[in-house]
Amino acid sequence: MQSFDVTTLTAICRILQTNWIPSRLEQIYQRDRYTISLALRTLKTRSWLTISWHPQAARICISTPPPRTPDTFTFSDQLRHQLNGYVLTSLEMIEPWERVVDLQFAKRPGEPPVWHLFLEIMGKYSNVILTDAKQQIITVGHQVTANQSSVRTIKTGEPYKFPPALTGTLPKLEESYECWQERINLIPGSLEKQLLNNYRGLSPVVARSMIQTANLDPKQSTDTLRTSDWHKLFDLWQTWLTILVTADFKPGWTYEGYTVVGWGIVKSSSDIQTIIDQYYQNQTNYQIFKQLHHQLLQKLSFLIKKLKVKASNFTQKLKQSTEAGQYRQQGDLLMAHLHLWQPGMKSIVLRNFETETQVKIYLDPKKNAVKNAQYFYKQHQKLKRSRSVVEPLLAEVKAEINYLVQVEESVNQLDVYNSSQDLQTLQEIREELIQQNYLKSSTQSNSINSCESQPYQYITPSGLEVWVGRNNRQNDRLTFCTAGDYDLWFHTQESAGSHVLLRLEPGKKPNKVDLQCAADWAAYYSRARFSKHVPIVYTEPKYVYKPKGYKPGMVIYKQEKLLWGQPHKTQAYLKNQKQTEN
Repeated sequence: MQSFDVTTLTAICRILQTNWIPSRLEQIYQRDRYTISLALRTLKTRSWLTISWHPQAARICISTPPPRTPDTFTFSDQLRHQLNGYVLTSLEMIEPWERVVDLQFAKRPGEPPVWHLFLEIMGKYSNVILTDAKQQIITVGHQVTANQSSVRTIKTGEPYKFPPALTGTLPKLEESYECWQERINLIPGSLEKQLLNNYRGLSPVVARSMIQTANLDPKQSTDTLRTSDWHKLFDLWQTWLTILVTADFKPGWTYEGYTVVGWGIVKSSSDIQTIIDQYYQNQTNYQIFKQLHHQLLQKLSFLIKKLKVKASNFTQKLKQSTEAGQYRQQGDLLMAHLHLWQPGMKSIVLRNFETETQVKIYLDPKKNAVKNAQYFYKQHQKLKRSRSVVEPLLAEVKAEINYLVQVEESVNQLDVYNSSQDLQTLQEIREELIQQNYLKSSTQSNSINSCESQPYQYITPSGLEVWVGRNNRQNDRLTFCTAGDYDLWFHTQESAGSHVLLRLEPGKKPNKVDLQCAADWAAYYSRARFSKHVPIVYTEPKYVYKPKGYKPGMVIYKQEKLLWGQPHKTQAYLKNQKQTEN
């Protein structure tokens, strides 16, 4: 993930100073454990200032409004108690080339500050700290004790101290070419490494883009550079420093992320704030997505494995119950041949009345023949009763396994993060598992958006829409809310998979190609997606039911017809759809 460096921070601070000083603080909302949003209002506009001390995505920028979910964090409560109604009168970096911003709040513009909110952007040591006018710490985003750091503690009630200054030479526009070159080339080494080691405030992203813009290799040794290479690189160095002084920033998207100095731009943009907000929100969503995806698969795998063991035990008991007749037969034979029993016998061989075969019966030598026969009769009754008890329990466990396999398949289909919709879909799966008591509720569940995630939508060769559910919530919504009287419902036959709708206008009938296309998508979004042919059933939505007590996404259907889906064909559908859109 690209770091929020001094160059980016300088650009953001200049914009905020120009457009948002002074502004009244109207509302405070904490999005997650690392991010707060401040609602600021000027005479002209109102927006949200996002302040994050995330270990990989610490930043400050104007952002989108926070979600409409309850704020349950203590830190935001403390900030609201102290800052609500105050005016943001100043926003400055505490020192040049230091990634620490001081946001000052006063009762009115022009008055001395009453509160200081310090944002420290220092990688995994990032933090946000509220102090009073005397810089006594009132509350912090993350307290740092002596056990956690021997260099600098940050605790409520202590005086606030600035972070230790970084070592290295400060970049200066006045520095001569000769001095600059001598400093970098004093000890030959990697060009990028030498730039970073000799100057503080220069981030790897800026150094790398500067070197690549000069048509040089970042790993190239400094003693291999020609004079023309040095001059070209120095001109870019001076350009970078000039941009920081004049605030003539040129934001845009690059292949690796973003830039604010105009180097390596793939797509230009005039709004630095939007770029910063989209980039870091997307990156943090990706990190959350990966972690949640892994956690859900681990939990589901554990639950399914546990239930399969339980089902195996029930199956074994049912198998044993089939032996109930043998116990009754042994008891009958023993009672019919009491005269053959002798004390201390461990087994006896008797002739079966029906088959005329010899049957060996194992006995308890401590019991007489009658008591042994009674034992066999009791086992017969016990096994007979167990069958009526075990059969519904086994059916219940099998239904639970089928449900969790369905959920697991939904998670497996979400193997790549492309947009916030993917994270939203995964969060809905987590919420479903919490509601079904498979997971414990956590504060993370508060971050789910209030809006619903959306299903996949594809187009058949003749222009009809195919909608595919991405989780059980979407499956139920597609089948019982979205589906119209003229639509067709598709699903894999007796296998975990998504609910699929072929959308039809009144009076419109699908042709064979449309039906096959919908069947192919149903096969692709199923547990059998790697098979060549997958049995797919389809019927009208009115013939799909959810009996009372069924879990989300689980249904029964009737009056179905059968098609064979071919998952590999879906790639051709996608290719044709993209060509049509272009």
